[in-house]
Amino acid sequence: MGKKIEILGLGAGDLEQLPVGVYKKLLGASGGLFLRTKEHPVVVDLEKEGLTYTSFDSVYEKHEQFEAVYEEIARTLLQQAQSEPIVYAVPGHPLVAERTVQLLLEYAPKEGIEIIIGGGQSFIDALFATLKIDPIEGFQLLDGTSLLSSQLQIEQHIFISQVYDQFVASNVKLTLMEKLPDDYEVFIVTAAGSSQEVIEKVPLYELDRNVSINNLTSVYIPPVKEEQILLKNFSKLRGIIAELRGPNGCPWDKEQTHESLKKYLIEETYEVIEAINSDDIDHLVEELGDVLLQVMLHAQIGEDDGYFSIDDIIEVLSAKMIRRHPHVFGTGKAANAEEVVQNWQEIKQQEKGEAPYSLLESISKVQPNLLRAYELQKKAAKVGFDWQEITPALAKVKEELDEFVAELDGTEAGLVLAKKEFGDLLFAFVNVARFLKIHPEEALFETNEKFTRRFQYVEEMVKISGRTFDEHTLEELDQYWDKAKIKGL
Repeated sequence: MGKKIEILGLGAGDLEQLPVGVYKKLLGASGGLFLRTKEHPVVVDLEKEGLTYTSFDSVYEKHEQFEAVYEEIARTLLQQAQSEPIVYAVPGHPLVAERTVQLLLEYAPKEGIEIIIGGGQSFIDALFATLKIDPIEGFQLLDGTSLLSSQLQIEQHIFISQVYDQFVASNVKLTLMEKLPDDYEVFIVTAAGSSQEVIEKVPLYELDRNVSINNLTSVYIPPVKEEQILLKNFSKLRGIIAELRGPNGCPWDKEQTHESLKKYLIEETYEVIEAINSDDIDHLVEELGDVLLQVMLHAQIGEDDGYFSIDDIIEVLSAKMIRRHPHVFGTGKAANAEEVVQNWQEIKQQEKGEAPYSLLESISKVQPNLLRAYELQKKAAKVGFDWQEITPALAKVKEELDEFVAELDGTEAGLVLAKKEFGDLLFAFVNVARFLKIHPEEALFETNEKFTRRFQYVEEMVKISGRTFDEHTLEELDQYWDKAKIKGL
């Protein structure tokens, strides 16, 4: 006789609902019967008819993580099956929300053990009947012990199984609260389909306060209908953008192209930077949303034109992140951020194939030229084209300043040459900033903000004086300016 484990389902309810075939096999299994848990309505009735078994309830007390429990149960069953055919019984149906069965199906073939799946009524059938739900409307069945908010499709019926105790219920509650209001009504369903069936409707925040939760408990979350709650869904955003660009959508949105949207992407990006600099979280959330809007509009244009969609963008980005982080998703190594950047650049070069014509090819020409100067210098410095100390960099600034001043002779030709020397002077100043680890764009931003604050103070003083700017001398305006400096503006 070959090595064999037959797995039976105890069903979702009382003994009356147990198939006759399963009933006979359970009573006939004698000493070779193992139960994942004896805490099931059927077991109490079968014990009265002489059922003998070994349960794994004690294993739950040994481990802090459910995965370790399931792993030990599966290994114990496989070891037992080496010497004799055994029967393993689980609540509900063997192939519905039973992690131990999945482990047995994975491990058994490697050990030459045959797995036979017997019958049993799934608890999900009982839930549909109890709650009077037609599954064709769409539903999710999720594991409460490993629930993630990213799994939740709140527009569908959601059933969460394996809600064994208050601890699991608490984790489920907190995960659901990432998508749902605290007072959203959910159902706690215990022993569905049996004479012990209990259904309780509670606000979400009370989910883990229910003392009747046990190993027969599931949680049901009705589909969300409220528009405001659905606004958190990415699919909702995608639908909104599609509608704006649709036949009955917004005239402005329908007219946009990749070309026409360029300036808005630049503007919104700078507004994100402004929100970061002002340390305003609410503003940052709003401005990041505006940047996402630009991405979504470009994606919808691509989809409307038949070239690409947001799914393609996400796929390309996800693949790139995995490829370029082998130290996270593969066997690569990176001890610090510098090594991460180095690996990134090496992988990027491998992806692009042949070597670029110039090291500077990757520096975008469309970014602000102060930033571009900084990036050009950084790239050249990586191959040693750089001074080793700041002294010659400062000397270069003085040299460029002298050359700039020399061209200011009042002639048209001198003005043309002065423009070129002014550019050289700015470039040299950027080099000094780089040596001092000062980002020139950030430094100039802070200066612009300072000028704005002080000039606005001057405007306020002019207004208080009852006179116009034209009625003030430059010396008087300078006095206002000096007061602004004294005030620390």
